[in-house]
Parts: sequence; structure tokens; C-alpha cells
Amino acid sequence: MNKKILIVLTSHEDLGNTGKKTGFWTEELAAPYYALLDEGAEITLASPKGGQPPIDPKSEDPSAQTDATRRMAEDRELLAQLSNTKKLSEINPADYDAVFYPGGHGPLWDLAEDETSQQLIIDFYKADKPVAFVCHAPGVLRHVKIDGEYLVKGKNVTGFTNTEEDAVQLTDIVPFLVEDMLKENGGVYSKIEDWHPYAVVDGKLITGQNPASSEKVAEELLKML
Repeated sequence: MNKKILIVLTSHEDLGNTGKKTGFWTEELAAPYYALLDEGAEITLASPKGGQPPIDPKSEDPSAQTDATRRMAEDRELLAQLSNTKKLSEINPADYDAVFYPGGHGPLWDLAEDETSQQLIIDFYKADKPVAFVCHAPGVLRHVKIDGEYLVKGKNVTGFTNTEEDAVQLTDIVPFLVEDMLKENGGVYSKIEDWHPYAVVDGKLITGQNPASSEKVAEELLKML
């Protein structure tokens, strides 16, 4: 597969005003990255500020490790690219065949409000290219509108559930709840049992519910490509 994929990561590291850190969730980068790479895709990493994006410390816990994260920990090429992500403002959507956004709580603060990211998603979508998001990443669609209507309006979507947010005790910390936002913006939201893999496809829009769904989202993206 001779395709070029853009992966967009958060640059935000502060977990509200808790004094704790957040960022992107390692597995949500690692699983899709290798699913795409192993099929021959060329992958570029970008973030709002460029450079090394913050990693959510909790995603480094031994309990959160998978084959993909263990592979990533030993992958000098990926780690080198990760330490030097491109600035989102320097990215030309025309150079890529699809865009993928990993989650973690970080995107709720920066990418959800980032106008460059919003325009990027619009450009991909209008060019009929796949746009994929997992876990908290559907939150970056918060302000994305096409022709005055929310992109998610009337579309089948999923994303991190209110009950999953409650389970990690961050309901009162995050700037908004992904499930609530998707519903408020007119998305046809669905979910399954907490922490189980679940991905939803509607046209070129792919969304996944939680960290366990990252591989499923990558599979749907591969099918589309």
C-alpha cells in the first residue's frame, strides 16, 4: 500500500488544574502506527507545537502495555520521529491520503480548540479522504463545521463514554465530555460496554470508543484505503 498517512498528536500536557500531567495515550499511537506501517504506509507525525508531544504518564503503566507499545519502546526510528514531530501549521493536507488522531486527554484542551486542526479536518473531509479518531480524539471535532453545520451532525459516531470518564475520575476535570459533545452537536452517538473495542464508520469518518478500539479504527482505515 503506497499511501501517506498523517497522525496528529496533542501538545498539551497539563491535566486541568490538578498539577498532574496528561498528553497522548501511547497505545493509541502505537497500535494504529504499526497496523498502517506494516501494510506499507508512509507515516508523518505532527502536533500543534511540533517537537516531542507529551505522553500521558498513565499510558506508561505496565498494565497499559501491549505488543504494539512494547514494539514502540524499542523502535528507534519511531521514537526519533516522535521527538521531532512537524508543526501542524506546516502541514499541507494535499500531501496525504488520510489523517488519524490518537486520543489521551490532551486533545480536549488543545486540538479541540485549534483552528489549524479544524481546517485540516475540513480539507481532508472535503477532499473525500478518510478522517479517523479514537477515544478522546473525537473531541477534536467539537468546533468542526462544514457549510455551517457540525461535521458530526446526523453522522454515526462514537467516542470515550461518560461512564468511562467517570471510571477514571476525570469527569469534573476535563473541559467537556466527549459523549455529551457529540450528542449536542447532532451526532448519532452509539457505544458498547465500557473498555470493549468498538469502532463506527460513516462515509469517510471513522471513530473509536476507547483505547481498546485503536486497532479496530486502524483496521477500518486500512479497508478504506
